[in-house]
Amino acid sequence: MAIRITSLQAGQRAEQAASQYLVRQGYQIVARNWRTRWCEIDLIARQDNRLTFVEVKYRSLGRQGQGLDYITPAKIKRMRRGAQMWVHRYGWAGDYGLGAIGLFGADYTVDEFVADII
Repeated sequence: MAIRITSLQAGQRAEQAASQYLVRQGYQIVARNWRTRWCEIDLIARQDNRLTFVEVKYRSLGRQGQGLDYITPAKIKRMRRGAQMWVHRYGWAGDYGLGAIGLFGADYTVDEFVADII
C-alpha cells in the first residue's frame, strides 16, 4: 500500500529538492518561504553578488504539464513585488532577478531551471 502525502508535504519536499539542486549549481540559500501579507517567495538564492527570488513548481505527473507552465503574469507580478519588498527591507544593494524551478515525479526531479524569467 502506497503512503499518500499531503500537498503541503509534497511542496516542502519539492522546495528541499530545489534547494539541493541550487546548492549543487553554486548557489547559497539565503531564505526559504519568505512571506508577507501580500506575497510569498519560495526560495531566495545567492550566487556571487546576485540574488534570485525563486518560485518552485512541482507536478507529480508529467501529463499535468511542466511546472513552469503554471507561472502566470499575475504570479510574476507578485514575485516582483515580493522581491522589491525583500530588497528594500534588507537593504540589498546587489543585482537581483526572478527565477523558477520546475520539478516532477515521486523523486522530485528537476526538469527545468530558469535563472531569470523576466
